[in-house]
Amino acid sequence: AYFFCLIYLFLGISINADIFMESIEVITSAEKDVKIVDKEGRVFVTQVPIWNPTIANLTLMALGSSAPEILLSVIESLKDLGEPAGVLGPASIVGSGAFNLLVISGISILSVDEPKKINDLGVYATTATFSLFSYAWMYFCLEMSSPEVVDIIEAWLTLLFFFVLVGTAYGMDKWG
Repeated sequence: AYFFCLIYLFLGISINADIFMESIEVITSAEKDVKIVDKEGRVFVTQVPIWNPTIANLTLMALGSSAPEILLSVIESLKDLGEPAGVLGPASIVGSGAFNLLVISGISILSVDEPKKINDLGVYATTATFSLFSYAWMYFCLEMSSPEVVDIIEAWLTLLFFFVLVGTAYGMDKWG
């Protein structure tokens, strides 16, 4: 009975994740009409995406793909409020990030017949650098600065680093 209940719950999570990701795709594929006037005064209407693809991938798509890990971390934090933190939160997020960065990238490269070119190397280098920095930052916060405790300043800096990542990646996408 426990096994079937577990399968039922996993199926529900799968369906909800699919609906969530489809919703994000609808949001990020939305376009708006923009009027452009050329040098001769003619007006043209063109459609442009509302969301920048880089920003959409770093925010909405990342949230959608990491929602289970985020929810596990929040549930564990709320369950153990006032007690020492468990290892589930950091371990699931680091494990998921490392799996996505290393295993999925490796399998994707091995699965194609010919090498693929990275079109926007600036954004790729930015996200790869910030990914490696995030592991070093987490190690610094949890082992060196204040072992097994995340101070309020470390938490605010971590949030600030996310906005620095998004801004830097957007800059590399637009001007890099």
